[in-house]
Amino acid sequence: MTISLNGLARQRAFPGGPSPHATTGEYSSALQLWSTIPNELAEKIEPLSGILVRDAVREIRRAVPAYAQPLEGKFREVLVGAVETAIVKCFDQITKPDATRTDWKDVLRRSGRIEYLEGRTMDSLQTAVRVGARVVWRHLSRHGRELGVPNDALFTVADAIFAWVDELCRAAVEGYAEAQANASGALERRRRQLLKLVLADQPASPRSIADLAATTDWPLPELVTVVALEYREDQHQLPSVTLGRDVLVDLESSTPCLVVADPRGRVQPELRGRRAAVGPTVPLAEARQSLACARRALGFVRRGLLPAAPLTWCDDHLATLALLSDEFLVGRLSERALAAFAGLTVKQRERLESTLLAWLETRGGIGEIASRLDVHPQTVRYRMHQLEELLGDRLSDPQERLTLEIALRARRLLDRDRDKRP
Repeated sequence: MTISLNGLARQRAFPGGPSPHATTGEYSSALQLWSTIPNELAEKIEPLSGILVRDAVREIRRAVPAYAQPLEGKFREVLVGAVETAIVKCFDQITKPDATRTDWKDVLRRSGRIEYLEGRTMDSLQTAVRVGARVVWRHLSRHGRELGVPNDALFTVADAIFAWVDELCRAAVEGYAEAQANASGALERRRRQLLKLVLADQPASPRSIADLAATTDWPLPELVTVVALEYREDQHQLPSVTLGRDVLVDLESSTPCLVVADPRGRVQPELRGRRAAVGPTVPLAEARQSLACARRALGFVRRGLLPAAPLTWCDDHLATLALLSDEFLVGRLSERALAAFAGLTVKQRERLESTLLAWLETRGGIGEIASRLDVHPQTVRYRMHQLEELLGDRLSDPQERLTLEIALRARRLLDRDRDKRP
């Protein structure tokens, strides 16, 4: 006997819109398709909901390796609960239009969140939904044929099932992605907090750093290097870096930096054209000193005190960094050490200072100094005589010679910086 298609008549009566009993905010295109299933078929299948749930759960556990585990505890609660919601909701849509309804999207989103927290993949989750849908389709198609439901109507049932699958997957994936984003966000917050702790002006205890590192997936290294990066107005739009879990990253603050165990070969490709300086490799407890050195180097590059380069290694410029580590003190030292030159003209002072520095650096003969300065040897002899008159016994005192060389080197660097200022 062929049964009447009341559901199809309902759809024709309300083309393109929800059935009269669809509640505001929960209606979907899939549920509209479900409303076209003949009442007789729905009423025959609804008492079998328990069997459908049982068969779907069993098939999911058989077909999806991630679900092949004992059906107990939270796993049972989530899997069976989600399948029950997906199946019973459909029959409620057809046979109980006035029944109080749970929000199926919330249930499926919660299932998706738990799937992520339990360590299962999104692929496993979506496969499970589709496996369950095939079980439901097998039951509906078999009973539909027994009742004489026309093939066109059964095709509509199939469309409804797979449209419903899409919506179930979408809701579950939303929950999964939300949990993933929350977990990722929490992890990144903890890693930023760890970065601040490692670089804090007041050193944190090794225990507090180790405890926080254990929650951030950061392998605690004995030695670290801190990389200071230049601030850029567009740094929030730059592509994210892919340096790995062993690198702590701050690319968003006004003083961006990285903390890494071994920067060689890893940092420069990820800088996206941003200038950086690599501090010395130090014990973890001294990371803030490595950062201070790297920031100083970056500032010196900007000022022209160090050569311009995309990546500056502090280890290659330790003498300059140490020499200018306190510009006030080195300025005072220079004034005192070179006070004897104060009464000279600018040209006289420059000539004598360059000759004195060449003599201090080489300790060589007149010919070597003349070659370095590109002047006649007699000119060097004349200038050295002037220096002996100005400095006297200081030239034979090792401590005074060191002080003079520091002063001359610092003045050369700082004069170069002043010359570049507008």
